[in-house]
This record gives sequence, C-alpha cells and structure tokens, in this order.
Amino acid sequence: MKSTSLGPSALASATPTSSISTRGLIVATTIGNAFEFFDLTVYSFFAVLLGKLFFPLASAQQQLLLSVGTFGVGFVARPLGGMMFGVIADRFGRVAAMNMTLLAMALGTGMIGLTPTYAQIGIAAPLLVLAARILQGFSAGGEVGVATTLLAERASVGRRGFITSWQFASQGGAALAGSLVGFLLSHFLDTAALESWGWRIPFLAGVLIAPLGLYLRSRIGDDAPPADEAKQAGHGVLRTVLTRDRKPLLFALLLVIGGTSAHFIVLYYMSTYAIKVLHLPMDTAMWCGILSGAVMLVMAPIGGSWSDRFGRKRVTFISRVLLTLLILPGFVAITHQPSIVTLYLVVCALAALHSINAGATGPLLPELFPRGTRATGLSLSYAAGVSIFGGFAQFIVTWLIGATGEPTSPAWYVIVCGVLSLVPLAFIRERSNEEI
Repeated sequence: MKSTSLGPSALASATPTSSISTRGLIVATTIGNAFEFFDLTVYSFFAVLLGKLFFPLASAQQQLLLSVGTFGVGFVARPLGGMMFGVIADRFGRVAAMNMTLLAMALGTGMIGLTPTYAQIGIAAPLLVLAARILQGFSAGGEVGVATTLLAERASVGRRGFITSWQFASQGGAALAGSLVGFLLSHFLDTAALESWGWRIPFLAGVLIAPLGLYLRSRIGDDAPPADEAKQAGHGVLRTVLTRDRKPLLFALLLVIGGTSAHFIVLYYMSTYAIKVLHLPMDTAMWCGILSGAVMLVMAPIGGSWSDRFGRKRVTFISRVLLTLLILPGFVAITHQPSIVTLYLVVCALAALHSINAGATGPLLPELFPRGTRATGLSLSYAAGVSIFGGFAQFIVTWLIGATGEPTSPAWYVIVCGVLSLVPLAFIRERSNEEI
C-alpha cells in the first residue's frame, strides 16, 4: 500500500507491521471516540424526550433531572474503566485496549436502543438504561486516554499537536453528526412516531460503527510495549502512577476539568438550555449542536497546529482565559435577547474558543507522563475529570437554574472550572519540541 499523510512529515514511530497512512491512523484511532460522543450527543439532545418516556411519573423538571442524572451516572464508571484499560494498554498494547473499549461501547449503545419504555416494562426500563450508561462509561473511560496516547506516540515531533488534536476534532464531528440526526428525526417525524420508535434509530445505527472500527484498527499494526516496559507494567503500573506520577496526574486532572466543563455545556447542554430556559422550538435548539460540532471539527486541528508552532502552554492559556472571560457576557446576551441570531453567534464564538483550547490541551496531556505509564495516567486523569465535572455538568447547572432562578448559572460553572484549569500551566514544562 502506498503511504500518504496529512502533511509533509510521516509518522515518526509507526511500527514495521503497520501499513496504514497518517490519515488512516487518525480515522482508525478516533473512530471509537467519535462513536462515544455520537451517542452522548444523541442522548443529550433527546434528554427531554427520554425523561418523558422513562420517568413518566415525575414532574417535567424532575423528568429532565432524572434523564440528565442517568446520563451523568454513566460517567461514574469512567475512572474504573480508565484504570483497567489504561493498564491493559501499558502492558499489552494500545490497540488491544482500544478494541475492547469499542466492543463494550457498542453493547451499551445497543442496549439503550432496544430497551422498552416505562409504559411497557415499568421500573425495569430506567434500570436497563442506567446499566447501559454504566457500561458505556466504563468503556469510554479507557477509550479517550488510550487513543490519545497512541496518536501522540505515533506522531512526529513537529506535528504531534496537529495529529493528536484530531482526537478532539472527532468529538466535534460526532456532535455534528448526532445533532443532524436528531434534527432530521425531530423535523420529519411527528411527535407520536418520534416517541414510539424514532428516537431509537440513532442508537441502533451507531452500533454499526463497531465492525468498521475493528477493521480499521486491525491495520494499525502491533504496538506491544518493549519487554522492559511490559515487565515494569506487570509489577504495578497503577501503583507507579499513583505514587511516582502523582504530580502529572494532578496537573492533567486540573487541565481536563476546564475543558470538559466547557465541552459539555457549550456542545451538549445548549440545546436543552434553548428548549427549557429560552423556550425556543426543538428544531431551532438542535442547530446549537450542529453549529458547535462543525466549529469544533474545524477549529480543534487549528488549535493543535498553533500549539506546534507557538507552544502548547501559550495557546492553552490564551484560549482558556478568553473563554473564561467571555462566557458570562455570552449567556447574558442570549438570556436578555433570546433571538436565534444571538444564540447561534454566542454558541459559535464559545465553541471556537473551546475547540482551540482542546486542540492545544490534547497533546499537552500525554506529554506529562512517561511512556511506560502514559496510557494509565492519561486515562485515569481524563476519566476522573470528565466523570465529575463533565458528566454531571448538565445535572448541576439544571439544578442550579431551578434552585437559584439564575439563567446564567451554566456560565459561572464553566468560569470556576476554567480558573482551576489555569493553575497547572504555571508548573508544566513545555515539551512540544521533544520526543516522548
């Protein structure tokens, strides 16, 4: 097979058995991440409907809280999945771990698509959805960290930021695809059809991604760790991460907190916010996800490329400060003038800043850890940050709005998390021009 690439530099550390191009590596590595975020997008945008179908005995506000709470519970399992799959990746190879996470995610997604509603089987319905979300969270806990690690290790030094940033661009692509599917279903199906069977289509269709992902990953090549690193991992990689690597683990966790809070508010919650707080039509609200997903797909690689050119820390700091300063005025604008134009402009601006930040932070995270424990350290820190500050973000801000009556509560949540994420930048050493 003739090798192609996204740019002038080829992969620096591709294994001899790999016959896949740089572009092929990116697709094969990010497809699991895209699968996960496609499902999260669909769930988020049907959160109101799912609350009605699976928690019909509660009030409208409680239905939404239970729906987004079930969404968040899946994230509780992420740290455990991050630990398990991270250790597998450090001991037996990145590809083996990623294949396991992909299969588990497909099973969880299929369960949601096939689960009968509360009206059909009673309390068993929300319990099955809860079990499916836990399975999805467990598998996703390892997917992002391991896949990001593989991209960073296979990329050449001068393009590591750009190549690794596609892991986060894939999240934007998945949000775009999930939002488009949600928009088309809500636009062309009447309420009865949507509640009866229409909402199941994207969950069941998403399962088809798994066979494609396994095929593409079979072409990446073997990436088993060297004998000395495998031996070290076998004698306690998790213990090493929790003792020797405590400082990079904490730094990575703080960086993730800022990014994940913005991600789940700007890309996922804004559609629900437009419906429940601004009282805009569902069709209008769905475009929030479509636009923010498209922006992230384009802007995350730009952020990664800028981090290669200007340094990870500089791009991460500037984009995070700008987002933290502008998100409150953005929410004030859409609550005081809740027009479609204002909403879309604010969403696109916030999504652009967040995407640039994600593109620069993505390669910064694996650079914090040594190779022998990198997958475990990155998976654990990412999963822990996302599970607490991302997965429950929608639940927290929904509760805050209801408790305080303040519609700008989501902005304050992102601001607090964003300030915390600036702290480690004062202590991290720039490694954008070093081998890892």
